[in-house]
Amino acid sequence: MPKNAKYSKNQILYLGVFLTSLILGCATMRTPEGGPRDKTPPKVLKMEPKNLTTNFNAKKIVIEFDEYIKLNNEFKEFSISPEQEKPPVLKAKLKHLEITLQDSLEKNTTYTLNFGKAITDVNEGNILKNFTYVLSTGPTLDSLSISGKVRNSLTGAPEIDATVFIFPLERDSLFGKKKPSIFTTTDSSGNYKLNNLKKGSYKIYALKEKSGDRIYQQLNDEIGFIKTPLVLDKSNLDSVNLQIFKELAVNFRVLDKKLNNDGSISMVFNQQLKKPQLTVTEPANIDLNKKVQFNKTNDSVKVWLTDMGFDSVKIAIKDEGKLLETERFTRGKRDTYTRNIQATDNLESNSLNPYKPFQLHFNLPIENIDMSKVTLLEDSIPRKGFTLTKDSTNILSYNVAYKWQKKEEYILVLAEGAITGIFNTKNKEIRKTFKLGSSDDYGTLTLKVEVPDTAKNYILQLVNEKKDQVIYSESINKNKSVIFSKYRQGIYYARIVYDTNKNGIWDTGDVAKGLQPEKIWYGPKELSIRANFDRNEVLTIPKE
Repeated sequence: MPKNAKYSKNQILYLGVFLTSLILGCATMRTPEGGPRDKTPPKVLKMEPKNLTTNFNAKKIVIEFDEYIKLNNEFKEFSISPEQEKPPVLKAKLKHLEITLQDSLEKNTTYTLNFGKAITDVNEGNILKNFTYVLSTGPTLDSLSISGKVRNSLTGAPEIDATVFIFPLERDSLFGKKKPSIFTTTDSSGNYKLNNLKKGSYKIYALKEKSGDRIYQQLNDEIGFIKTPLVLDKSNLDSVNLQIFKELAVNFRVLDKKLNNDGSISMVFNQQLKKPQLTVTEPANIDLNKKVQFNKTNDSVKVWLTDMGFDSVKIAIKDEGKLLETERFTRGKRDTYTRNIQATDNLESNSLNPYKPFQLHFNLPIENIDMSKVTLLEDSIPRKGFTLTKDSTNILSYNVAYKWQKKEEYILVLAEGAITGIFNTKNKEIRKTFKLGSSDDYGTLTLKVEVPDTAKNYILQLVNEKKDQVIYSESINKNKSVIFSKYRQGIYYARIVYDTNKNGIWDTGDVAKGLQPEKIWYGPKELSIRANFDRNEVLTIPKE
């Protein structure tokens, strides 16, 4: 290049690099920052062949979406009905889904491809639920349907995302390992609809499961069913409603067991026991001083052995005198345990219910309380005359008794070392600050109950606003008034169990025996209890 040229070689090189970087930078696609999160599942733009095609003879189906998609657990989620020996192959390619049919299709047959929750978008993982593609190899499509609602049998609440499926009567395989190919999930109101069904007799089920594999696992899942087969002929079946329930386990099992880091032994059962009993069978000499606490429903237990010198220990579990199972626990000779005495209470937002005793609940059995290290302050002044006594029904609970006064602030102090627990464990300082709740915050509800048949038995239950906790329960078989005295203000509901077998408890269903749960009815009124107010209501139980 001549000496008088406008640019040198180096300048031209630098200019080229700069322009290339600029062009590449402009061409780089970046995800926009900020803005609302995408909560919309992929939308179908086009299907080839079209959905609901008759006289279908293609080998591949291509579905186009409005955004990039991916497949999630397609081997578990996807199904085709009728089933094929060689299932279709699914491939996600950018915004397209390709379905390749490997097996031949039967003549004059309607096929339903159900994708379950297999299709999601790439960025946010939004699921396209209950998407189906329907085709017919003949001139017409199967067009019958079954629809209804799924509710919880105990609370009556609609079940969201429950799986509803049917089996042809001759292929009912609920207790097998075969997944249903005709299924759908319920919407936010518990509604479902199964479409494009052919004539026939079916068994129908609803499943609320944890594994998501559409196979009923009695241990963990809830189930609903209709005993009588559904017959689909010339018209659709509407209002086919199901109620799901948790079956009682047929055979006793220990679901979980462990030797905890404080030396206690805990076990969880798959049944609620009636009169449980635990016995240390090996080594038998440490059985005498063991301490046992079952929970209120007798389906879990905690055990403390005062002698931890064993290498292994065997514990026999009995109910009503009958041996159910024996469990072994093993510890290492060098195992060490960490124990700290802690205390919870029954205060309600630092307020003591004036109609209940003040209770402390410890995490370890207590051997001794040094009352000289326990102080009760009333308006900052130390007081005497209070007592701390063990509860008769729970070895971990203690009642604190005193003549509590309104508007006074109380501080209960358990100084360091005041409490001696099992294994000579001492507490660090425990401090509880509270006031006596006002009696004006509580009200009374009188419920005049009218039964339809005095020869039958009913269980009256008062439940909380969410209907998931029983506040009160009583068996009745005649007209009577039930008084709920001094209850904290709140919203409650009356629930009636039609106690068919008169055993005083609500009995759940049994699929194998075709038994539905005992019927439950909720009173039509919301029974709100107002503070410092007496309410009277009539509850007329309808006939079953």
